[in-house]
Amino acid sequence: MNHFGKKVVYKGNNFDSVKERDFFIRFIENSGKRYEIHKSFELISKFPVGGYKQRSITYAPDFVVYDADGHIEHVYDVKSGINQRAVDTAAKLRFKLFSLKTGLPVEVVVPRKNDFKMKLYGFTTNRIQDPHGRYDRHGNMKRKKNGEPMYDYYDVHKSVNYDIRDIIGW
Repeated sequence: MNHFGKKVVYKGNNFDSVKERDFFIRFIENSGKRYEIHKSFELISKFPVGGYKQRSITYAPDFVVYDADGHIEHVYDVKSGINQRAVDTAAKLRFKLFSLKTGLPVEVVVPRKNDFKMKLYGFTTNRIQDPHGRYDRHGNMKRKKNGEPMYDYYDVHKSVNYDIRDIIGW
């Protein structure tokens, strides 16, 4: 099964998919912020095992956006969906290792026509979950058969002008 998008070139930049390029055009290119495309971060250095070296583990998010002071403001990874099929376990592990190394979450985004859905994987505190509860038309939280609340686990944004630290409580 092929779940990789068609590679695209736009203004001399290589993008892994049309969705990734479209996200760049709509939300990053004209944001006025400095950015890097596919910047590579070493998560684990190579290390010896027996008489051989294990390869290092790197992660290259789709976009790294910087604030006016040059600090990383957003780390975006564009996906086709927010479900298990679109974001596999290996990707989630890289996101966690990146967060461990940098102290910043990876923002998984799914572009839509006029906005984008954004999800942070691995966060389980109620303060982050509660605003994402599913509610019926009467305002009651929807529940699973076992009684647990149902959550959407994502935010919707219309631009990159938000502070991720407000979402995770820094």
